[in-house]
Amino acid sequence: QVQLVESGGGLVQAGGSLKLSCAASKHTFSGYAMGWFRQAPGKERESVARIAWSAGTTYYADSVKGRFTISKDNAKNTVYLQMNSLKPEDTAVYYCAARSTSSTHYDYWGQGTQVTVSS
Repeated sequence: QVQLVESGGGLVQAGGSLKLSCAASKHTFSGYAMGWFRQAPGKERESVARIAWSAGTTYYADSVKGRFTISKDNAKNTVYLQMNSLKPEDTAVYYCAARSTSSTHYDYWGQGTQVTVSS
């Protein structure tokens, strides 16, 4: 069973930065993709960014492109989401998730961390 634990959320003013971390219990994530999602109150969950563990290729939603950066630390089995130039509309619960690169379905999810951006 894979466990994902997010941390780093909090309250920040618009224009500020936060860095989220997702620590994973799996021995290796070779052949997996790691993603960050978010869900704001009353809205559907949306994909924010993802990274292929082995290749390192990344994807970003248009709404965060140029402001957010996803990265990983192989030795620590940890994925990060650096969030800069935060906007009030970035306020949401952020989740990290993992899936096999041969699948489109994310099998493993963290518990989420709240990010609140004040105007």
